[in-house]
Amino acid sequence: SLDFWRLLYALLKQIHGGKWTESDAVDNQIRFVKSALWYHGYGRPELYQLPSDGSAGSRELLLAFSWLLHRLSLLEQLLARNRVKTGDETSVCMCEDDLPNTQKGTTEIAPEYGLEDRVDVRYLQWLNGRLRFQWRSLHAQHQEQCKLLHKIHLFTSGSHMDQILGHFSVTETDLVRQPENYKQLLQLLESETMQLEAFLEWKQLEPVYWQWMEAVLDNMAEEGNMSESQDAHVEKSGLPKENLCCPWADSLTEQIGRLSRDLMTLRDQLHKLITHRKAVWCEKVKTREEELQKEWFSVTARKIQESVELRLLDLAYLCAPKKKKKHGSCRLVFRSKHPANQMGFGRSVSKDPVSAVSATDVIRELQMREASLERELKQLQEECRRRLDEIAEGLDGVICISP
Repeated sequence: SLDFWRLLYALLKQIHGGKWTESDAVDNQIRFVKSALWYHGYGRPELYQLPSDGSAGSRELLLAFSWLLHRLSLLEQLLARNRVKTGDETSVCMCEDDLPNTQKGTTEIAPEYGLEDRVDVRYLQWLNGRLRFQWRSLHAQHQEQCKLLHKIHLFTSGSHMDQILGHFSVTETDLVRQPENYKQLLQLLESETMQLEAFLEWKQLEPVYWQWMEAVLDNMAEEGNMSESQDAHVEKSGLPKENLCCPWADSLTEQIGRLSRDLMTLRDQLHKLITHRKAVWCEKVKTREEELQKEWFSVTARKIQESVELRLLDLAYLCAPKKKKKHGSCRLVFRSKHPANQMGFGRSVSKDPVSAVSATDVIRELQMREASLERELKQLQEECRRRLDEIAEGLDGVICISP
């Protein structure tokens, strides 16, 4: 099972774009695997209850691995991530940002190694500041990379034998400057070819694997039914029998019956008391609601009007004519400043105009999405501020100062 943990650690690290070494601590590897599976929506609690030393859980790990193969297309993602890129590419996503079905409800099951119940707010603020700083650094590095790519594409314009591209990529420019590096590129291409051949062989044998997994699941279901029946048998056998030849059996039975009757009487009394207090509380709530409606009617009406306006803007954006959304990795192709030929993204080196999209269109689409998200953020901030004000009104002797 320890080797299985390491395998999942290596695969998930590649999926998340992180570096890994075999010298990483075992408990850190297991913690990362559990966190990654929880993030992707794996909801089987038996996995998160496995020990952190990797001494058990081979069958649970097999189920998790099969779930990754089926739900996340694990092998396809690894092939796409490890693909040798001879051209300058970038990821383009013009899809909606709604969570897929696999991500809904992932917060319902939290692993046992999560954050403590009480966390200092200052620590969270420090993490937020650190995240913002790293995001700005990443954005600055990306801008610098775009400037360098523009220089290479501009200086090598008209040098490529393919007139559709018209310029060299970074890899091709490096080969022109240092021709001896072609051996390393050739080795990478041969390695990718071997991976593709292994993937084709796996696709031929994949039905056999899933048939075997169905047998494993059937065995687990049978074992679960057997354990439940054994537990029920133990519970039944553990009950005292009336015909036991014990001098204290009859008196114990009478005491149990008397306690049962007392508990039933107490339950009825509690039910009546809860019903009465609930009715009184509902009456108080109703009176308070009437008072609030008189005081905050204008404020509530204004907020509702603002919310409706935001929703109408979002509906106007969603009901706009839909174009075919671009998603995935696209090759950067530099074009001259002529209006008909701007810099854009091309999925393939072809003359089909449908397979390319202009960078200006992508920027415009992202700006519209940014404006929509900003409106939604302001609305959520207003709602949180209103809730905090309501909570602060119920605290006596507490003064809340906005940051």
